[in-house]
Amino acid sequence: MTSLKQAEPTQFSRILAIAGERGELVVTNDDIAGPIDSSDEWIRQRTGIVTRRRAGADKDVLDLAEAAANKALHAAGLVGADIDAVILATITHMHMTPSGAAILAERIGATPAAAYDVSAACAGYAYGIGQADALVRAGLARHVLVIGAEKLSEIIDPTDRSISFLLGDGAGAAIVGPSDTPGIGPTVWGSDGAKATAIRQTHSWTELREDPSLGWPTLRQDGPTVFKWAGFQMAPIAEKAMAEAGVTAEDIQVFIPHQANMRIIDQMKKQLGLPDTVVIARDIAETGNTSAASIPLAAERLLAEGQARSGDLALQIGFGAGLVYAAQVVVLP
Repeated sequence: MTSLKQAEPTQFSRILAIAGERGELVVTNDDIAGPIDSSDEWIRQRTGIVTRRRAGADKDVLDLAEAAANKALHAAGLVGADIDAVILATITHMHMTPSGAAILAERIGATPAAAYDVSAACAGYAYGIGQADALVRAGLARHVLVIGAEKLSEIIDPTDRSISFLLGDGAGAAIVGPSDTPGIGPTVWGSDGAKATAIRQTHSWTELREDPSLGWPTLRQDGPTVFKWAGFQMAPIAEKAMAEAGVTAEDIQVFIPHQANMRIIDQMKKQLGLPDTVVIARDIAETGNTSAASIPLAAERLLAEGQARSGDLALQIGFGAGLVYAAQVVVLP
């Protein structure tokens, strides 16, 4: 019997570069407080957000993704033709098909790279990093581009007090490639569909077709349910990711959680027992919650501002609608 050949595996992978693109419009709490009968003080106390970044009408989610991808390619010293797979994590590409990733691959000159979208909301980027790590180590790709990109302002109801005032627009891109040493720990991921309605779209496109009076679908959130789930149930996931990577909280130098809410971030730090020396990403204060883009944007800010350095050991965890989650320990590029 003839034996099949298999791809030549690579033992390790790592993130080679991270870059970001934020919406160009700075939206303050005062700008959005009126329709939700709120105030700058209330929003700051409840969320830690001072401003959020949103894109203008002339830009869509793929424009944001393209800008971030090209910056990441430049930082890694690569060109589009060097990319073997493109993974786009997003919930705001407004076409069911073709995938945003396929269009993006063509825009950056990565054709004929494999390309597909990931719909895992705020965990999408961490899902993508886990998949990129597996693709590189399995020998199916040498360089993988992972982008978390959202234009959440497209699905906002300005009068909604549950989630809309949290949201921003942006894209974060990372390039994963082979490494001589371990650079991405095992991904710990999962879902809890029993809580699927905790973060949801108001109605489906089918329902809108049948009843146009429903209007454009927007996001809603059951805040207390999400806060309890994220603030208390995600810490054990992060702990498992550290254990799988063979490290402890004392080894972690940077903590990059999904930028959902400053109170959730503080609660997770407390639950994890991270030392005071750990640098904690708080990009939410100026950028808002950008869903799949939030982790890479937060990492990009820490590196750009010198709060984190190349080679630092970072714990990252994404969690959101589904409910879904993913965490891994990575070496920063």
